[in-house]
Amino acid sequence: MNVFVVVLLFIGGVVLTVGDVLMKKWVVTNSGFFYLLGLAAYLLGLNFLAQSFRFENIAVASIMLVIFNVTILSLVSWFFFKEPLSVLQIIGIVLGMAAVTILIFAEAK
Repeated sequence: MNVFVVVLLFIGGVVLTVGDVLMKKWVVTNSGFFYLLGLAAYLLGLNFLAQSFRFENIAVASIMLVIFNVTILSLVSWFFFKEPLSVLQIIGIVLGMAAVTILIFAEAK
């Protein structure tokens, strides 16, 4: 897998995480401003996914983006919102990261 695609999907995952945080802020404050910013972040993050489709299988790229997003969001949730993760949830995230690693090295010819 191309390093460029991995970076593209990682950035997309980060941007989607920003969108998730903005939506959480919208829920807490009920401010339409945060809702619109969250939607804009989602649109931008999904653009990174769409661009990756030029280089990677749609299923693989989508899974990688979601795993990057969930992993980053879990860290943000734990450190920023003080929402602890259970041992089983941590194991699930580690398995997701292992899946991404396998997808990166499992280039189909």
